[in-house]
Amino acid sequence: MVADFSRVLAGPLATMTLADLGARVIKVERPGAGDDTRSWGPPWSDTGATYFESANRNKESVALDLKDPEDLALARKLALKADVLVENFKPGGLAKLGLGYEDLRDENPGLVYASMSGFGSAGGRHLAGYDFLVQAVGGLMSITGPAGSPYKAGVALVDVLCAKDTTIGVLSALEARRRNNGRGAHLEINLLSSLQGALVNQGQAYLGAGKVPSRMGNDHPSIVPYQLLECSDGPLAVTIGNDGQFARMAAALGVPGLAEDERFATNSARVAHRETLVPLLEEALSAQTAQHWADVFTGAGLPAGKVGGIDDGVALAEDLGLDPTVDVQDASGQTVGRQFRHPVTWEPPLPSPTVAPPKLGEHTESVVEWLQRIS
Repeated sequence: MVADFSRVLAGPLATMTLADLGARVIKVERPGAGDDTRSWGPPWSDTGATYFESANRNKESVALDLKDPEDLALARKLALKADVLVENFKPGGLAKLGLGYEDLRDENPGLVYASMSGFGSAGGRHLAGYDFLVQAVGGLMSITGPAGSPYKAGVALVDVLCAKDTTIGVLSALEARRRNNGRGAHLEINLLSSLQGALVNQGQAYLGAGKVPSRMGNDHPSIVPYQLLECSDGPLAVTIGNDGQFARMAAALGVPGLAEDERFATNSARVAHRETLVPLLEEALSAQTAQHWADVFTGAGLPAGKVGGIDDGVALAEDLGLDPTVDVQDASGQTVGRQFRHPVTWEPPLPSPTVAPPKLGEHTESVVEWLQRIS
């Protein structure tokens, strides 16, 4: 069982992932208000804020006022019965209420306690952690968008990365518990570290070569062409990863000599001469539409596609047989919405719940009754 003391996005997304994988997740919320994201709209669906719904399916909601002694006692009992506790209070926040890891581990030695924060529990413990802020100070915005003003990613990417890191850590800790005589662990995960762990080649350019990357729009620092290229009616995404692919691209464009030109024959040469190569490619591409070239390149086994919206992405996934969404049901079994499914496909299939995000305090009565019954 997972006791979910988290709110907003990173924590709830981690616990929803655990719920998708079969865990019972009990979400503790403030009476009257609940998770902050319950009020983060528009947009709204027929059942609530779509922001909240994106990260809270397959959970039970119990409304407890942690400032009330009786409710706090119930929260503690829940924590002591949990296999996993996930929280994203400011570091030390739950400890002030007697719900810190050290307050619980003696009575619940198998507890896997995941503490999520913006900047860790040392020098950054006093800093509020929000995705946009971490994108700014952590360097992501410095490499996102065209030259000029920095840009954030179009989704709260750092929260999502932190959620996935948390899920991986929790599952690893549960396996370690199985191997280590039932002993749990305290995990600390923070947004800044999750961001830095995801910088991969851009981060290593600084650490390994002393090069601080900068914004390049849709261009790639190490591969050409790996970008948007203009066609007669708009851009085409082209991702040419090796010299053989570039030769096939040049042939498909009707300009095979480009691949034989020493300025463009290798990727390193293409990177060095990108300002010369790109106009030549776009001149050839201007003869037809982006969809035309997407079809031509795909037929030649080349990775390319027309830029689309989220709706186009869903349609593509459906056309490819990926079953990108699931219907979710309320307590009566009635379908009340559609959401993106957990991205892993299991064979044989993993039985996965498809319960709609709970109403605030929907399960308070049943959870309290359960807590009062157990010793």
